[in-house]
Amino acid sequence: MQIGCHLPTQGPLATREAVETFARESEQRHVASLWVSDHVIFPRTATGSYPGGRFPHPPDKAYLEPVITLAAAAMCTTRARLGASVFVLGHRHPIVMAKMLTTIDALSQGRLIVGVGVGWWKEELELLGAPFHARGRQADEMLSVFKALWTQDNPRFKGEFYDVSEVGFAPKPVQKPHPPIWVGGDSPGAFRRVVTLGDGWHATSKDPDQLREALGRLRTVADQHRRDIKTIELSVRYSLSDGMLGKGAQMVIDQLGEYKRIGLSHVLIDFRRDDLARMLELLDLVTTTIRPAVT
Repeated sequence: MQIGCHLPTQGPLATREAVETFARESEQRHVASLWVSDHVIFPRTATGSYPGGRFPHPPDKAYLEPVITLAAAAMCTTRARLGASVFVLGHRHPIVMAKMLTTIDALSQGRLIVGVGVGWWKEELELLGAPFHARGRQADEMLSVFKALWTQDNPRFKGEFYDVSEVGFAPKPVQKPHPPIWVGGDSPGAFRRVVTLGDGWHATSKDPDQLREALGRLRTVADQHRRDIKTIELSVRYSLSDGMLGKGAQMVIDQLGEYKRIGLSHVLIDFRRDDLARMLELLDLVTTTIRPAVT
């Protein structure tokens, strides 16, 4: 099981120094992957429920744009995979997004993981022009547009939201047939998206028991669509909070060990703090104590 870490992207650490320092230090410690999360704007009101509990960011908090941040990480690393947990598909036009993602894949020489989701925040999506109540159907078309642009010599797609034809698109991604698409969410629509359009499932904020229950539902959907679940990469985003750390490193090791026994191939450990020195201390804990005991 591979272990990745979330880049510093917010608050006092929304800076070149923090991103570059953490990325380089992670590279030296052979961290498997570096990740971003996706917000473009923070509305002052929120409809809906944040998947991880209370939404952690006030509206005026600095927050780096994730596509650009991954591009920066691509240029100061050589080994770590680069992923999003997750890109919200409605935030950007799919042709522009496909171009940005293939650029990251080119600059990183084939290290991109395309984590995607449909989002939960009505006000944020509508500010960016996405139809909130049709965001699932729109997201499906966006993924199909990505694949057409990435794999076809003369890309074509026609749907409810997008009509693409008579265009050239180059460069194609380094990874063939395209960068892996890991779909977030655990709704019926998300699981259908995983098995019909995705290469992996990226879970969020689930302990091992919750993950086992959700995997049972995912297997049912995969069986319905005649997709072998063994062809779906399984990953989770794991929050390394101060409360969890207070219980001791062994508690974290035991929980990550359970993820490994369940069959996950990848864990993103999110230990973002507002202090870079503290993040580097936690990076040492993860790479010298936790990772060796799990992997």
